[in-house]
Amino acid sequence: MTKGFLLVISGPSGSGKGTVCRRLLERNKDLIFSISATTRKARRGEIDGVNYFFVDEKTFDKMAADGELLEYALVHGNKYGTPKKFVLDQVNKGEIVILEIDVQGALQVKELFDEAVFVFLLPPSMKELKNRILKRGTESKEDIDIRLSNAIDELKLAYKYDYVVMNDDVDVAVENIEAIIKAEKLRVNRSQNILDNIINV
Repeated sequence: MTKGFLLVISGPSGSGKGTVCRRLLERNKDLIFSISATTRKARRGEIDGVNYFFVDEKTFDKMAADGELLEYALVHGNKYGTPKKFVLDQVNKGEIVILEIDVQGALQVKELFDEAVFVFLLPPSMKELKNRILKRGTESKEDIDIRLSNAIDELKLAYKYDYVVMNDDVDVAVENIEAIIKAEKLRVNRSQNILDNIINV
């Protein structure tokens, strides 16, 4: 059995992280989505352990203090984090875990879990990035300006990643990430057991 790994997909707001990850998971049923822990209340239809791990603030803070989270952040008044145990358990079983996260969170993960594979999702242009954010219709002009300003800073951090993938066409972007997954599966350090079995026969 080859070793599993954590595949971190991030990029600026409007780069299409959510859309690409959903399509990737639809096309590849063997991939596992990393479930975040959160202090926010479950919405109608959400299931604990499927959509999120829903915990109270005291539990979340203890998880963070005990080093049980790969990364965590305060977002819109609620805390979100990536449970380390869930990721490691799946990776140790040989699974490939997908983590969709913002750039700052990805760099936190890189400091603690540098054996993960990091993919930076690029917009085709800043103009297109702005158009995508505008189409969502969920942000004020001030929020849009902040997101665009942040995007320029975040793009400069792409050099810290293992791969960059242009998201001009969702299907092409997904195919490129699938190619990365295929290549990563073939790395020697993930195939040690297979090599040992052949050599020791």
